Amino acid sequence: MAAAVGGEAPAAGPAAGGALWAEVWALLPGSEEELTLALSGEVDGCVRPLLRRARGLLYGAEGRPGGEAAAAALRRLGDVLRDYSWEKLNAGPWREVSKAWRQVYAYGCLFGALAEVAAGRPLAPAVRLCDMGLLMGASVLDNVLARLVRVLQQHLPREQRRGAAGLAAESARTEPRPAPAVRPEDAVPRLRCPSLEHFRDNYLIPQKPVVLEGIMDHWPCMRKWSVDYFCQVAGCRTVPVELGTRYTDEDWSQKLMTVGDFISQYIVNEKSVGYLAQHQLFDQIPELKEDISIPDYCCLGEGEEEHITINAWFGPEGTISPLHQDPQQNFLAQVFGRKYIRLYSPQDSENLYPHESQILHNTSQVDVEDPDLVKFPNFRKAEFQSCVLMPGQVLFIPVKYWHYVRSLDVSFSVSFWWS
Repeated sequence: MAAAVGGEAPAAGPAAGGALWAEVWALLPGSEEELTLALSGEVDGCVRPLLRRARGLLYGAEGRPGGEAAAAALRRLGDVLRDYSWEKLNAGPWREVSKAWRQVYAYGCLFGALAEVAAGRPLAPAVRLCDMGLLMGASVLDNVLARLVRVLQQHLPREQRRGAAGLAAESARTEPRPAPAVRPEDAVPRLRCPSLEHFRDNYLIPQKPVVLEGIMDHWPCMRKWSVDYFCQVAGCRTVPVELGTRYTDEDWSQKLMTVGDFISQYIVNEKSVGYLAQHQLFDQIPELKEDISIPDYCCLGEGEEEHITINAWFGPEGTISPLHQDPQQNFLAQVFGRKYIRLYSPQDSENLYPHESQILHNTSQVDVEDPDLVKFPNFRKAEFQSCVLMPGQVLFIPVKYWHYVRSLDVSFSVSFWWS
């Protein structure tokens, strides 16, 4: 990796693909000085020299020969930076982790991924490093990891892009199971494309749930998304997966795996229940974000559009979100599959027996569809509304409204949290 001359990409070693390396190099600043290594806060004194040394190797400042030796040295520095910052990321509550340490971790992932490419090694580990940086790190160099992984993904062999599930994802399409009965007197009202004023006056201000129809028909995801499509677009991407039927179960856990492995194990083969539920998916895989739109009704809120949190919910039949409440208004948009949903007013909170612990204070102890009325006798007093949310429908869940969700099929939903 000799120094760049006249804006050209430095040599990447005899084993590296010249075209790929040139494409990767074009994502980086044109000179060593322009790669500023800026951090949003203080870190241990030994870290900045390590970052500068890695940058020097990348741009050839130490005079090392191009090829495997420089790539190996850069890879080792990436390992050191990730290992050192990983301890800081896991030393306490996530909200207390300094952004500077998350940036150090992102740089470690960046240098490690670049070293893999420069050495001409298989690209799957480099893709995983980018994803780890996007998940655990903080944005550096104008979100270079997101741009880098998009390039690398395009150069993976087709079978690696799809991941372990491959064409077997087609077998996940099964005949729909019967849905729970919804009594007319309990049904959430439905409206087709109400005006902003009508929605505001009749549902937002009085805080009443409603199912909106027709507002997402034009979203590209409605004609593009399927289990097989996710294999094509994101099969090789590493994401966090929740393992277990519901997050209140004792055996519930989380695991990092590729989307392809998740689909193969939990969607196609139904090994057990796992759920892809996270708010970073659309930032991590921008191709998916391009296929959805923020509902126009969010403009009635007080916050700016960039403050809207977009969450992805992808999982098999039988996955359950226990009865809980969220701190913001919520539009739950159903892309494919169906969900059975029950809603309870915040006024019924005492009858819903929230957990006493601070961690689960927003979650009910009651199993909604099989309640223990001896242990929770007042639950029978709580009035509810319910619906079976179908593809193309959007449920408005007012802030603090209790809701229980069970997937009736393989399902993908998108939720928008707004104030």
